[in-house]
Amino acid sequence: MGLSARPGVGVTAARAAPEPVIVATGVRKAFGKVEVLRGVDLTVSRGEVVVLMGPSGSGKSTFLRCVNRLIAPDGGRIVVSGVDMTDNATDLPRARRTIGFVAQHFNLYPHMSVLGNVMEAPRIVLGQSAADARTTAERLLARVGLADKHDARPRQLSGGQQQRVAIARALAMGPVVMLLDEPTSALDPELTGEVLDVMQELARDGMTMIVVSHEIHFAARVAHRLVMLTDGQVIEEGTPNEIMRAPRDERTRRFLSRLMSWETDLSS
Repeated sequence: MGLSARPGVGVTAARAAPEPVIVATGVRKAFGKVEVLRGVDLTVSRGEVVVLMGPSGSGKSTFLRCVNRLIAPDGGRIVVSGVDMTDNATDLPRARRTIGFVAQHFNLYPHMSVLGNVMEAPRIVLGQSAADARTTAERLLARVGLADKHDARPRQLSGGQQQRVAIARALAMGPVVMLLDEPTSALDPELTGEVLDVMQELARDGMTMIVVSHEIHFAARVAHRLVMLTDGQVIEEGTPNEIMRAPRDERTRRFLSRLMSWETDLSS
């Protein structure tokens, strides 16, 4: 497809251990008469980075929200770190502690400082002391390149900086897996790179991630696997090399062609 895909620059393939962290089987979801997910199967191993791609409305965001049960699926089964998220007996607030979620929009507390935003959940949910939560928050803000923004309010930050705070806030809970739903879609192009750099660093460190993204170059560099979702079904999956150089499904070929044509126009 005209793009050199090198899965995992700086990401050692051996880190994608065979132990499954997420196992989704036959996941279905409808909103009224609209069937959004039609039997999605997906297994993600520890340390693996999976990028979900597909046309708008194909069910990508809905699937992510089913994984952490922000949306209840109508059918199928989702197991995360050995916990059945679709079992009504599951303690969902406890189970969600192992799942970091970063949405398209930052949803930071506007009345709190950057440091306060990152400290809040560990203190309230995990019962950490203020000192411990602060130590963790300071370390994570340094990790995402915001060590000098502790006292800033969200309104004083750029979109890219706010999204990096959102990533630090999710990491503060010590998640086993990160779900990122188009984390750069609300950003201007010049701010996208700083968020993608943080995500690539997470991948290097072995964080298990499912990323909904149309950032084709990020996927080529970092993803172990691309999964194409169309009309609520997985139509194709493979390494970035396999999918980008020789897609098997015509719908995948059309989608990637449009995506790379759009990126070419944007950069010209």
